[in-house]
Amino acid sequence: MMKKRTPTELLQGAYAIETPKDNLDYYEDFADHYDAEFAKKLGYIYPAVIAEFYHKHAEPADRPVADIGCGTGLVAEAMNLPKDIIHGFDISPDMLEKSRRKGLYAGLHTVDLTAPFTPPAVFGAVVSAGTFTHGHLGPDPLKNLLALAAPNALFCIGVNAQHYVAKGFGPALDAMRSQGLISPPLLETVPIFSDPNSPHGKDQANVLVYRKT
Repeated sequence: MMKKRTPTELLQGAYAIETPKDNLDYYEDFADHYDAEFAKKLGYIYPAVIAEFYHKHAEPADRPVADIGCGTGLVAEAMNLPKDIIHGFDISPDMLEKSRRKGLYAGLHTVDLTAPFTPPAVFGAVVSAGTFTHGHLGPDPLKNLLALAAPNALFCIGVNAQHYVAKGFGPALDAMRSQGLISPPLLETVPIFSDPNSPHGKDQANVLVYRKT
């Protein structure tokens, strides 16, 4: 069992993940603490921010929704959509089990986005908060996610701002655009946590909004 850790220690542990196996091992225990000890105590507003971007840009055809790295279902809670509208995807069965108990999703899917996978359906939108960050996913899976999406599907993808620069998300998006795969991305920088004076409170994310072409 994971020893009792502060919310900041939980976040630092998540940032230190290096491999898919590390991810599975860490979230096996982190799942039990995620909502109460991490999200609530750190003022984790990132899922609500991504939900706001979806509702701001979505059209009636931008359904159903694929929630990438859904974890315990915080994005689905913030989106407040009917259960049959949204599917969750995550590498951690333990995190997915927390989502399952909340009854937020039409389907939950265990997937490692660093490896090829077969999409279970075609979606009108793809959203993500907290998955493209330190210790987690770089830009390569962005192209793989297009397989989930219908033509003109909406993408609202959050990327940790430091991670965005360090891992070359800009050039990766430019390449996808030049290949005619996506529309010109909109990028807006947003806070991840509600209190800028807390540990990691100044962490920011770049929200990428684009459509599959």
